[in-house]
Formats: sequence, C-alpha cells, structure tokens
Amino acid sequence: MKKKAVQRHGIPAADKNQIQVISRAAAILRVVEEEATGLSLGQIATRVDLARSTVQRIVNALVAEGLLFMAGAAGSVVLGPALLRLARTSGPQFAEIARPQLIKLSGDLQETVDLAAIRKDRAIFIDQIVGPQRLRTVSAIGESFPLYCTANGKAHLATLENSEVENLLGRSFERRTATTITNLNELLSELSEIRTRGFAMDREEHTLGICAAGVAVKDHLGNPHAISVPVPTARFVNEEVNITKQLLKTKTQLSKLVETKGYR
Repeated sequence: MKKKAVQRHGIPAADKNQIQVISRAAAILRVVEEEATGLSLGQIATRVDLARSTVQRIVNALVAEGLLFMAGAAGSVVLGPALLRLARTSGPQFAEIARPQLIKLSGDLQETVDLAAIRKDRAIFIDQIVGPQRLRTVSAIGESFPLYCTANGKAHLATLENSEVENLLGRSFERRTATTITNLNELLSELSEIRTRGFAMDREEHTLGICAAGVAVKDHLGNPHAISVPVPTARFVNEEVNITKQLLKTKTQLSKLVETKGYR
C-alpha cells in the first residue's frame, strides 16, 4: 500500500521537497557565479552549507542541463553554456553590442566569425555569423573548446601572466592533432609572440583541416571574450594576412564602441 505525502501548512510534503531542491540549486548557481575561476564540490558544499553528496547530486543535474560545467583537470564547477544562451535574451548583452561588428567582419572576409565567452579553461561560443562559402566551418552556440589549442583561447591566454596560465592549465596538455602544443614552455613562448602582434593563430591545432585567427576582447563589465575567424586550411593560407588585419581593426572598433556608448 502506497503512503501518501503528508501535508503541512497547506503545502503537500512532495511539493515542499521540490521547492527545497529548486532553492538549493539556485543557491549553488549563485555561489558559482560569484567565483569566476570556479569552485570544487567541497567549496560549494561549504558555502551553501549542504552535505557534499547533496551538492554532487544537484550539480550533476545542473551539468546535464548545461547550467553548470565541469572545467579543468581538477573538475572545478563553472557556469555552463545554457546560462549564456539564456542571458542573451535578457537585455542588452555584449553579444548584441558586438553583433554588428561581427556581421561587418564576416561580410568583409566572406568567412564565418565566432564570438566566445571565456569560462576558466574553456572558450564557449555565444554567437556566430556564418560565412557564405560552400566550404566553411560552423560550430553550435554553447559548444565549448579548450584554450591552449584554439585561436580564441590563446588570444585570451596572452592577456594573462605566465603564472596565471600555469595555474589555469597545468604544465602538459592533451594532443588533438600533430601540431597541437602539449607543454607549457612551448605555449608560453607562443603567448609572448601573441602579446607582441596582438592576435593568435590556430594552425590545425584543434581540428585537422581548419585554421583560425583570434583576438581577445572584453565586455562592458571587463569579462573576457574572444573573436575568431575559422577557415578551412586550404583557403586560410592565402587569406591569413587580410584576416588578421581585419580582426585587429574589428577589435579596435568594438573597444571604442564599448567605451563611447558608456557600457563600461
């Protein structure tokens, strides 16, 4: 014989349990939002005053929905891509501010242009202007990529101190292709060059057959983002000079727009 949920103060016990779970999930999202570099499960448990096992169950559910993301080798918890997509519909966000510049860049180059938000050791795509070429690269909004082997990721890493890069990524990285940088010293050497020239390159380091150039930008709150232009390798070789030139121009124009419109 099934037992019925006990009703107290006019609210069924089952409903109270559901409300409690939602409240706990909201509390976890808030503490993760407050820590840009992410939190461990133990740190979250301490901050929301819940058992670690309870936090683990709720975090797993939020990760499955894309509201949280497990980043880095240590599995730090950061905000997920689904929240970024939701944020795009809740007022004048950076993606909306940047979109006219992205459209112009894509039109000038006749290539796909991506805008990514940086979350710990990942670049998460939040907007994309698809180029008109028949052979082109397209990634889903909300998809995330590692920083060390992508143009947008390396552009962001170049804005950090070397010690910050090591703390974020460690000293060795997963090999994706034959040209992927897999050790810290080699990466730091390239980041030094990126700081000098102002843009980063991915020469089939993440995906065979695809190269890209990228620049780092910040939104009106100082949060890190990056703009990249991914191009099939065969076409990139002849166009990279113009691509990087137009990327730097777009970065300058967008930075001025953010300042002059009073978004800072």
